[in-house]
Amino acid sequence: MPKSAVYIALGSNLDNPTAQLQSAVRALDALPNTQVTAVSAFYRSKPLGPQDQPDFINAVAAIETALLPLDLLDHLQHIEQQQGRVRLRRWGERTLDLDILLYGDLVIESERLSVPHYDMANREFVIVPLYEIAPRLQLPNGEKLTGLADKFKSHHMEIIKGC
Repeated sequence: MPKSAVYIALGSNLDNPTAQLQSAVRALDALPNTQVTAVSAFYRSKPLGPQDQPDFINAVAAIETALLPLDLLDHLQHIEQQQGRVRLRRWGERTLDLDILLYGDLVIESERLSVPHYDMANREFVIVPLYEIAPRLQLPNGEKLTGLADKFKSHHMEIIKGC
């Protein structure tokens, strides 16, 4: 079965977020017919939602996988659950959040999955690490990642060491 290039956003702001992301990368690499090919630096960012929560640690991982999109989503949700994910409130604190940003050149709109991720272009904590590992990437609509990254050139996210 042919493999697809997929980009996964990782985020955590509870229970040692750096360790949560490191564990998630190992879990991604252990998925069937899947290999992690690149991982961005880890970045500290302010929460997108309620501000009464800790800062997030975010990264993007590139994988090559033969898993179908919904099967991959099931695996990602299982990894989140294994690492203690509880959904308390929208955009709230969490031990781990894994989102499929891009799955090859596919455009998917279903009840469970939207690819490309619906708001990735407006999220500094997604675009900066994605650009770090895939600067020549082109989105399924033909837009070049370079154009999206330009609006975040003077980003204010701190890079976390030891990743």
